[in-house]
Amino acid sequence: MSRKFITQHVWLLAGVCLMMACRHKKPPRQQVIVKNVKELHEAIPENIAERLTYMSDNNGMMEDSVPAASAALQFFYGQQKNEPQWSEKGVAGSNADTMLYLVQHAMDAGLLPERYHGGALTAAMYQIKTDSNARKDAALWAKVDVMLSDAFMKMASHLHFGLAPRDSITLRTDSVFTDITLANMLQQALQQKNIRATLQQLEPPHRAYHTLRQQLLAFREKYQGLRWDTIPDSYTDTPAFKQQLLNRLVQGAYVDTSGRAGDTSLLKDGIKAFQREFNLYPDGVAGKKTRQMLNRSLYDWQVQIALNLERWRKMPDSLPNRFILVNVPAYQLTVVDSGEVVLRSRVIVGAPGTRTPLLNSRMANFMMFPYWRVPYSIVFREMLPAIRKNINYLADKNLEVIDRHGNAVDPYTIDWTKLNKEHFPYVLRQMDGVDNSLGIMKFNFVNKYSVYLHDTNNRSLFKNNYRALSHGCVRVQEWDSLAMYLIQDDTLRHTRDSVRRWLAMQEKKQVNFSRRVPIYIRYFSADVQDERLLFYEDIYGEDRRLRKLIGY
Repeated sequence: MSRKFITQHVWLLAGVCLMMACRHKKPPRQQVIVKNVKELHEAIPENIAERLTYMSDNNGMMEDSVPAASAALQFFYGQQKNEPQWSEKGVAGSNADTMLYLVQHAMDAGLLPERYHGGALTAAMYQIKTDSNARKDAALWAKVDVMLSDAFMKMASHLHFGLAPRDSITLRTDSVFTDITLANMLQQALQQKNIRATLQQLEPPHRAYHTLRQQLLAFREKYQGLRWDTIPDSYTDTPAFKQQLLNRLVQGAYVDTSGRAGDTSLLKDGIKAFQREFNLYPDGVAGKKTRQMLNRSLYDWQVQIALNLERWRKMPDSLPNRFILVNVPAYQLTVVDSGEVVLRSRVIVGAPGTRTPLLNSRMANFMMFPYWRVPYSIVFREMLPAIRKNINYLADKNLEVIDRHGNAVDPYTIDWTKLNKEHFPYVLRQMDGVDNSLGIMKFNFVNKYSVYLHDTNNRSLFKNNYRALSHGCVRVQEWDSLAMYLIQDDTLRHTRDSVRRWLAMQEKKQVNFSRRVPIYIRYFSADVQDERLLFYEDIYGEDRRLRKLIGY
């Protein structure tokens, strides 16, 4: 067999394969005009079937290159024998109008319209309503029908479960709707004409979620009509920069210059107004952080709120009657009882290099006047180098050396130069007392990170605006109030008077609770308190990570 023949044969096979592949992924027809709208009922099912086949052959992608809930759509239209569900005789039903509105206003719930074919649906519906010929286009109606169904199914899933995949702290037992569930949900919503109500019922029931959602609408309404210039990150011409800064503040409606030309207080007052609006320390100085916030777009602020709506969707549909929530970027601990906040406290959380882990657990007990068993990570990173330089470091920090049998060891009998990560048969323990790094009280809960809540011997740090300062544990300013709350039901075993007496006498005691209280450590960078929208700094970069993960 000649080489020429083999080459021709290979090229022929390649051409056939290419033609089959092209035919395999051939887009559905874009226009099928019928003579009379009465014929649409027969023509649309065929065009719906074309789109379902195209989707199946194109990795679930629809004509507008938006991924679809392909399997659920196949099941749904199989039940309906590919008949149109959103229109009849060339007229879109009320369900279609409702669904289109929800798609176009998806950002009201922190979702992006383009995920739900916003552009394609808006253009198609406009064409149908303004072009009499388009109303007889079976292909266009089929396109609208399938996209509206897909929009409903995906929005239902995203409103209930969120867009991000399930992670280690997701408390929901389920993470997706089945194809059958989605198909039945859509069919029932169409029949009962309650598309909006069905989707709304799928959203988290928590008050914090809904107040944040409402604040998203109010925030956008306040700022969407405004346009502002970008100010430089650095500057040399101070007068020119001050004018740019003042212009930016005027554009954002933080200061009114009318009738106040030359008023030197305008700039500082305007900066303070902006800082208060976005939860920055109101010092009236346009520092680096303030300039960064001034340059953020309205879209960026909306996305920050949307990311936190997403986080609420990862919470269970119902929370315990009482629980403790530590919000890391807010530097705040909240105790909720019967739906009401009964305690708030400032906290200090882990520095970016030693983060406080996000977790779920149950508060088991608290220890009064605890020892601090220094984590080995701190021993090797900070303490061992300091001890080698000056052994008196141990006495200065009130540290004692404990061997594997629990006995105290004289530090002067140890050759510290021979100790390292591979060989360190000791524990460094800080003795109890008011100078202990854990302070007077330590709150314990089971977790794999060996973190806990505690008091501190450096309480002045609670005054700081930036409080990501610890090695990972959470320092609580209102530790006394938290302890009293946790034992309020233990009137027989540990009365409040008993605990206060032990504290006054500096007794080392462990107090166990009759009912363990759930504790959640979470990362909410936008929140609402006292009807005020609060933004927090993305101290761990979790907003950036989540934004990239779900494509905002």
